[in-house]
Amino acid sequence: MDKSDKIFVAGHRGMVGSAVMRRLKAEAFSNVATRGRAQLDLTNESAVAKFFKEERPHIVIVAAAKVGGIKANNDYPVEFLVENLRIQNNVIRSAYENGVRKLLFLGSSCIYPKFAPQPILESTLLSGPLEPTNEAYAIAKIAGIKLCQAFSREYGTNFISAMPTSLYGPNDNFDLETSHVLAALLRKAREAKKRNDQKLVVWGTGKPRREFLHVDDLASACLLLLEKYDSPEIINVGCGEDISIVELAELICEIVGFDGQLAWDTTKPDGTPRKLLDVSKIRALGWRPAIRLRDGIKGTYDWFVANFAQ
Repeated sequence: MDKSDKIFVAGHRGMVGSAVMRRLKAEAFSNVATRGRAQLDLTNESAVAKFFKEERPHIVIVAAAKVGGIKANNDYPVEFLVENLRIQNNVIRSAYENGVRKLLFLGSSCIYPKFAPQPILESTLLSGPLEPTNEAYAIAKIAGIKLCQAFSREYGTNFISAMPTSLYGPNDNFDLETSHVLAALLRKAREAKKRNDQKLVVWGTGKPRREFLHVDDLASACLLLLEKYDSPEIINVGCGEDISIVELAELICEIVGFDGQLAWDTTKPDGTPRKLLDVSKIRALGWRPAIRLRDGIKGTYDWFVANFAQ
């Protein structure tokens, strides 16, 4: 990429998009096109087509998506499927029609089968049933991958797809109805501490294992992939290490300073037993994450307190 390339970051105000924006600024990319939701509805096909025709970006990063945790995914499968399909179909098709040189589509580790062998190789895609609680979101992301691959095969585009593991960091969603586990636990632990509660209730058994990547590390991976990766085959982005939900909850309580007991609500779903990505491909390109989990969680908690906590 050249520093003068016009780069469109779809979803620039979200957790991932804002991290990409910070990275682009740090790397002195100044020709960045963005539009807020009020200015450009990415689910509106004609509006997206008009934007691309006028702006003519060289590079596109698709970080826009409807996202949420287990509860939101389970409660609103129609919205997660339809809205994500509309966003990605509109952006990817308009990118092709307006001569975008390279596009990076960001998927999710949710695309892989519920009981995929660990660590999860990219080749396990579509090799087994999905986790039911986030099936709609996963199917939308798989469709985005396949659309990028179809454009590459049929029209020779350089549209690539990266699969990040579970993400966290500044601008995460801390709404308890729709958030992912790490952000939800940070908020729950702070609120329990403020109330002087004796226990903190956590969903599930605590046994599932998850891999967590700071969103700023993902942003650095995105730029590396735009520079060095040109294959239509998907590529995982993760840290290569996982942690149980019990261990995560204990770490968060320590960081927040909540010294009560953890209580496990086993009537709530665990989700996939384990999600640890095989990151051999991206490591072969010379990329590794830089932010340790404890440091990243502490920084995210400080950001939450400064921006949202009362």
